[in-house]
Amino acid sequence: MRSLRVGAAQLGPITRDASRGEVIDRLVTLMRRGSDAGAQLIVFPELALTTFFPRWYLDDVPEELDSYYETEMPGPQTQRLFDEAKSLGVGFYLGYAELTPEGKRYNSSVLVERDGSIVGRYRKVHLPGHEEHEPDRPFQHLERRYFEEGPDGFGVWAAFDGVMGMALCNDRRWPETYRVMALQRVEMVLIGYNTPLHYAPDPSQNPLQSFHNRLVMQAGAYQNGTWVVGVAKGGLEEGVESLAQSMIIAPSGQIIAEAVTTDDELLVADCDLDWCKHYKETLFDFDRYRRPEMYELITQPKSEQ
Repeated sequence: MRSLRVGAAQLGPITRDASRGEVIDRLVTLMRRGSDAGAQLIVFPELALTTFFPRWYLDDVPEELDSYYETEMPGPQTQRLFDEAKSLGVGFYLGYAELTPEGKRYNSSVLVERDGSIVGRYRKVHLPGHEEHEPDRPFQHLERRYFEEGPDGFGVWAAFDGVMGMALCNDRRWPETYRVMALQRVEMVLIGYNTPLHYAPDPSQNPLQSFHNRLVMQAGAYQNGTWVVGVAKGGLEEGVESLAQSMIIAPSGQIIAEAVTTDDELLVADCDLDWCKHYKETLFDFDRYRRPEMYELITQPKSEQ
């Protein structure tokens, strides 16, 4: 048995005026709690270092917009997370806003091993929201204005004695996210998210946010024989109520740990990475049962569909 003890480090709201130092203090506290509980990997949410700034139209305050991005990882302030991880012997996944030296802006995450070294980076593929200011909304969702679509696809990395994958928020709703990583033998998919409970384009979906959150991650786990760790930044943040409901899901699709608050909360679970074999080598034996020649429409360019 290859057992990995994972800590899902849910965050409560982060205010607009919160400093990086204040937020990193909270992350370090959760990391230390995880270490005390024997966790080897701590999973933080999407955009874990700041408030969810795409809810505002910030073209008139570019200095504020720029302040939400990290120009290097680790940087002068985030180095403390890496140092703490190395000192504790605990790895972590962290979602953040990335501004590259070339001026590219991505909604990104990084995976860090127990020695403080970076294993891999991921840039969000499925960007939701809208590009232009829509003042009639109760709040904006301007991810498509403030970020570019990730160009690298869904990779996997050998780390934590297993095969790890990363995704962010809206990615969890797309079956291709899990399947592309599953074809690379992924054993654990780490997903940070920020999900407002109000969906402006179709408010009839509002009561289903919790159901849909469980549905997509449980299906992704079961259909691909992989662990899924979904971690939220939830609660009432700057007047916007967001889903919490962080969870750790087994390859069987069963939820083995779930948050009960909308605040900073740590879930810890022992995850047997060999459990994946029960599904990858039987019911979902891709080499034996999969029929990719029947799925060609999925990979055709959008202009040909």
